Amino acid sequence: MNKTELDGPKPIRQGEELDWSALESYLRDHIDVEGPMYVAQFHGGHANLTYLVSFGEQDLVVRRPPFGKLAPGAHDMWREYKVLSKLYKIFEPAPRAFHLCEDHNVIGSDFIVIECRSGVVLRTKVLDCHKEFDRVEQRLTNALITAETDLHMVDYDAADLSNLGRPEGFLLRQLKGWSKRWELSKAGNTEEMDLLLRRLSDDMPRTQRVSIVHNDIKFDNCQFQPHDPDRVTSIFDWDMCTLGDPLTDFGTTLSYWQEPFFEDLKLPVMLHGDFPSKSYLIEKYANMTGLDMGRMNWYEAFAYWKGAVIAQQLYARYLMGDSTDDRMAKFGVTAGAFAKYGLSIL
Repeated sequence: MNKTELDGPKPIRQGEELDWSALESYLRDHIDVEGPMYVAQFHGGHANLTYLVSFGEQDLVVRRPPFGKLAPGAHDMWREYKVLSKLYKIFEPAPRAFHLCEDHNVIGSDFIVIECRSGVVLRTKVLDCHKEFDRVEQRLTNALITAETDLHMVDYDAADLSNLGRPEGFLLRQLKGWSKRWELSKAGNTEEMDLLLRRLSDDMPRTQRVSIVHNDIKFDNCQFQPHDPDRVTSIFDWDMCTLGDPLTDFGTTLSYWQEPFFEDLKLPVMLHGDFPSKSYLIEKYANMTGLDMGRMNWYEAFAYWKGAVIAQQLYARYLMGDSTDDRMAKFGVTAGAFAKYGLSIL
């Protein structure tokens, strides 16, 4: 994970403190560390809580689920540990996971300990350190798509991850799983979301390939080096990783891309700048994977539907007081916008 990104680490957000004494005692007993412990928090993410925990010169990352009621299957620290304790051996952008703790007496939930990597994270626009490079938006985009296709071409048997998921019936299970999450978090007018789910369910495409699926590949889950816009050096947030249809991953990437439809809403998760068009991404991904992209409208609409569910979950947590992160106050509007646009592209 990343220590020197431009927007972190920072002091611990109020209400997201952990039992630092219990954590320190546990880590000293289970990991070879020395020196005084220092803690800070990475504020960039919206769901799982991610902390920098340093012992002297040794930096570690501790990740745990958010506080409050969790959706079934979400924020799966066991899954993230399983992936990252193996995948790093054959896929360089995967940080190594060192330890999984399932004892809730320590900090109140499962948590994992991951290696800390240095670098920078692009969230919604090009960073100052990359602005000196020619065609930088295209080069960053090429790096993102290359990292994504490299992941989708990984031999999951060689990575010892063949039992990570059940590829048969993947899309149907995804729809059912996300619809359960929606039922637990929805509020107010749900007509567009319910209609989008029906249309997605009525016309599912055929899966062409089984791959490792990250389930949330986007720029702010990727790390770059300040001097190099041409290579993704780390990918973060693997708690939803599974085996399935790689085009669901690519649809998610497209759903974070800039669209005129969202400009007036000023959504906090959308990309801004002179980046290539979605058609450029689709052509590049198709050339690198050989997959038929004729049903990408379904995969992109599905990604917007999932994004709307996630946004609604975050908004519900904010309304219930489970999070003090004021960014989540905007996610009710985000959920509605994603549902509306998902319908428009089907």
